[in-house]
Amino acid sequence: MREDQIIVGGQAVIEGVMMRAPHSYAVAVRRPDGKIVSRSQRLPVLSERYPILKLPVLRGSAVLIQSMILGVKALNYSANVVFHEAESDTEPEEETDLQPAAIGTGVVTTATVAVAEETKPATAIAKGKPKKTSTSAAVGSIVFAIIFNIFLFIVLPLLLTNMIFVYSSGGTIGAASESGAWYADTWAWIAAALKPVRPSVAFNLVDGIIRMTFFLIMITSFSLLRDIRRVFEYHGAEHKVVYTWEAGEELTVENARRKQRQHPRCGTSFMMVVMLVAIAAFSVVKFESLFLNFLVRISLIPVIAGVSYEIIRASARSRAQWFFSFITKPGIWLQNITTKEPDDSQLEVAIFALEESLKLEPAADSARAA
Repeated sequence: MREDQIIVGGQAVIEGVMMRAPHSYAVAVRRPDGKIVSRSQRLPVLSERYPILKLPVLRGSAVLIQSMILGVKALNYSANVVFHEAESDTEPEEETDLQPAAIGTGVVTTATVAVAEETKPATAIAKGKPKKTSTSAAVGSIVFAIIFNIFLFIVLPLLLTNMIFVYSSGGTIGAASESGAWYADTWAWIAAALKPVRPSVAFNLVDGIIRMTFFLIMITSFSLLRDIRRVFEYHGAEHKVVYTWEAGEELTVENARRKQRQHPRCGTSFMMVVMLVAIAAFSVVKFESLFLNFLVRISLIPVIAGVSYEIIRASARSRAQWFFSFITKPGIWLQNITTKEPDDSQLEVAIFALEESLKLEPAADSARAA
């Protein structure tokens, strides 16, 4: 692969950007004193170790897991730099080693916000143990984010949709118990609402609309938080710098400033495609049991993620095709919320991160040697 063909991506972190190339990644963060510090590492390519991960769909599932791992590492590093100013004078430089690490590309998601928010207070600890506490907080945040996302985007939409279809089809909306007690009446009403409905295309469409509504509310609410808005600005900086690289232009603030901040390969677009693919997938596999339908939705997550990855991948290579343009358009629109216009200092950080990552790429090494 020639240097100009290296595919890059990234993720916004706390006061910085993580940039990833095929065989390396780098996190650049601006400290409170204005200095940019970074951590860079070479990365193993899992598909080279495990050829089965080169297969379509499977590679997308692997990318999803890798994204979470690398994203948490990048967020931990940025939190240590920003909130451990006394330690960041030495620790970041000590961590610029070339040890193998998990590979992935990051997105601004519930997990990102959870790690950003929970890592902040966790940094007020004794100087001797920053890594252990920070890692524990990050792991706890990821577990919480997974449980929260399952409840908000799978369980709750399924229950609400089931309730809507029960009562819209003549269900007993006035269900009451024999005793007449309020708590017994409430339970009778819930039991009637949870009578299993076999999902249809219309059922899954309503389920998908409810899921997307929750997602839009969540993202919009996050954008109102001052600290998260800063992350969204760095998200915009990351996209602009990636566009500059893909255009073959010199990595300068002036060139990046002219680029748009919405990118079709963004994680926001990926998540919107996931929701659209889920509507189709859940319409194929269905049971007349709420519990089984819940299990199906959980078990199909890797498949849905893999198919969505293939769609995003194809759209990046063939943007002119109307289908891929159409299916990724909602994600592009949503990036008006998840990305904000960055300033020059934020673009400088994103450029620094990409340059540090590219220094470790084998293709870049070959080009310099030539």
